[in-house]
Amino acid sequence: MRDLRMMRLFLLHSRGRSDVCGLWNTLLEKYDEVVHIPMSSGLSASCDTAMGLAQEYDGRVHVVDNQRISVTQRQSVLDALTLRDAGRNATQIKQVLEEQKLDSSIYITLETLKYLKKGGRITPAAAAIGTVLNLKPVLQIQGEKLDAYSKTRGKKQAKRVMLKAMQNDWENRFAEYVKRGEMCLQSAYTGNQEEAEEFKKEIAEVFPEIEIVQNPLSLSVACHIGHGAIAVACSRKSGSRIKQSEELGKNEETYGTDGGRTFRSI
Repeated sequence: MRDLRMMRLFLLHSRGRSDVCGLWNTLLEKYDEVVHIPMSSGLSASCDTAMGLAQEYDGRVHVVDNQRISVTQRQSVLDALTLRDAGRNATQIKQVLEEQKLDSSIYITLETLKYLKKGGRITPAAAAIGTVLNLKPVLQIQGEKLDAYSKTRGKKQAKRVMLKAMQNDWENRFAEYVKRGEMCLQSAYTGNQEEAEEFKKEIAEVFPEIEIVQNPLSLSVACHIGHGAIAVACSRKSGSRIKQSEELGKNEETYGTDGGRTFRSI
């Protein structure tokens, strides 16, 4: 059996068929398998396209649909690498990531309603009224869709709403994972890094002693919401308990076998 560690894990956004297949072909000249992690199928057709293309590769390309995007999608790539290093093959990595696809949360507020209007998410009349009243929507991504969460007057209030919502998720929805050290916090922005750094400090006040990873929002998201957006997010680290377990030598849950070898994780 060829070394299953020689897998290349890629975070890919929307690409044309020739680009994606060309990249896969190049990778498979050197590696046994490819784990392809596109943005959520609920937000882009790129996932379904990749799944269709992968059928032509005799099981060597594994497309993960774990409903992640941007900073939470980045964490999925890190999780996949942890799982690979723990000896999991591509099928098992895909299984773990998809089983935990709902264990993330994103809240976003916008600087302008212009791009929501352009995208047809709100009417021109609603955009005009919202601009006059300084309304700032808070949007959420939990699972496969981008939905409205709240309407606020001004960005300062929007930040408070986002932090309260994230705190509620942290203390209730994800409480079990927080206790086990399996959750991570993220912050994201579109172009306004100085404001984002200030918001990161506000997040740190609510979540002291928790590392906050900050990155620009991906262009595939930014083009729909415009410059000046800021976000707070969290996601479960899929490989964290596996790594901890192997360090302690206590693997507890069987995933399956491959070539006569049993793979275990928590």
